[in-house]
Amino acid sequence: MSEAIFTDWSADTARRWASEPLRLKHRLHTDPLFSMDTLAELIDSYPRQHYSLVQVGTPGQRRLWREGEIGKLSGARVIESIANGRMWLNLRNVSAVDKRFRALLDQLFGEIAERVPGFSAFSSTMGILISSPKAEVYYHMDLPGQSLWQIHGKKRVYVYPAEPPFRRDEDLERIALYQLEIDIPFEPSYDRYAQVFEIEGGEMLHWPLNAPHRVENLDCLNVSMTTEYWTEPIRRSQMINLANGILRHKLGVTPRSRSIEGPGFWAKAALQAGVKRAGLLKKARKTLRPIEFELDTERIGEIRDIAPVAR
Repeated sequence: MSEAIFTDWSADTARRWASEPLRLKHRLHTDPLFSMDTLAELIDSYPRQHYSLVQVGTPGQRRLWREGEIGKLSGARVIESIANGRMWLNLRNVSAVDKRFRALLDQLFGEIAERVPGFSAFSSTMGILISSPKAEVYYHMDLPGQSLWQIHGKKRVYVYPAEPPFRRDEDLERIALYQLEIDIPFEPSYDRYAQVFEIEGGEMLHWPLNAPHRVENLDCLNVSMTTEYWTEPIRRSQMINLANGILRHKLGVTPRSRSIEGPGFWAKAALQAGVKRAGLLKKARKTLRPIEFELDTERIGEIRDIAPVAR
């Protein structure tokens, strides 16, 4: 039997799960799967369609967000370049790419299901983030349930209330339509209402559905894992986000309900399903950012601009 992933789960944790931000301890920072050598080998063969490399600005230089490619660097050199640059690498859906991580993900959600009454996730994914010292992930929100697991390094995480003005229905709808999570309004005054956590290897955070958050790395290379999951209520909420987004942003009709039950829900479920079947969402999402740079092979930590390429 595998060693438990969570190391400090208490009777109170299940009661608080998904209703408030939670900090829990885990053992993954000691797992050989997350050693730098193993991560470098993973990068060496990682499919291009499953990673994002993002350049971010210096602290205070908001909204610099350019996407690029690893280029010809080895995995070890990619990690070295990130450690000396201003960027982060997201190995998306690693649980689908590597069966070792799939097994770990299944164990993780098995432990949650055993501990949280009524919890049942029909789908889950895992990603690995490798990010530069002092890099940021800007204010955003996610549509599925999500947790952040710190493996190496330290970061500061701001979690905001999942209610207006921090989380607006219009923003959830735009995310569902266009899949651009960070293009939502942020005011510095929001920080007064945030719960702030500094986490290090062996700690994870879980927060309520759609709670906005942002992340600041401390002055060290960071390795983190993200997990996302879908339950039936979350799936229905996403259907409402998409249907209401179509009504508001495409048809000019202001939605009056976010109910996930009853005749109104099923009418909206049919609307969003029809739009997806017609391929109209793909047309709406052609605004995705192009690839604009690749890692410099000579100057570690630097990038080289290239002619923009559609992603």
